[in-house]
Parts: sequence; structure tokens; C-alpha cells
Amino acid sequence: MKKIEIYTKNYCPYCHRAKGLLQSKNAQFSEYDLTADPAKEAEMRQRSGRTTVPEIFIDDRLIGGCDDLFALDAAGKLEEALGL
Repeated sequence: MKKIEIYTKNYCPYCHRAKGLLQSKNAQFSEYDLTADPAKEAEMRQRSGRTTVPEIFIDDRLIGGCDDLFALDAAGKLEEALGL
């Protein structure tokens, strides 16, 4: 089972889209809501080197954001990346 993590903010439409895609694949993931958590946001920035959400990690490897997740799916590689 791969460890899937997603950093989000509750008002972010791209976060909702990315979570929806993961849920449609029945992928279990840990969500870190940064909306009111500056320490978690600092952690995400340090891990990813990026400031936007969502940021998605699979087994501690940065996948990227919503567009990157959908691109993996379009290429037929998402299930494999998720370990499904």
C-alpha cells in the first residue's frame, strides 16, 4: 500500500478536484488542510519547494498539483503510481 498525501486548503477548487479524482480511484490518502495551519503550510513548502495547493506526494515523492495528477490519469499511469 502506497502512502498518499495531499496538502489542501478548504476553499481551493483544484484541491477538491484532485481529491475527487483520488476518491474515484478508491485511493486512501492523508489530507493536510493548510487553511488555518501555518506550520503545516511551512512543512509543505519545505517538502515541495512550491507555494501552491494542492501538492500531492506518493511514498514521499512529489507528484505535483491537480493538473499533474490529471495528466498521470490521462496517460494511463495513475493507478500504477497509486499502487492500485
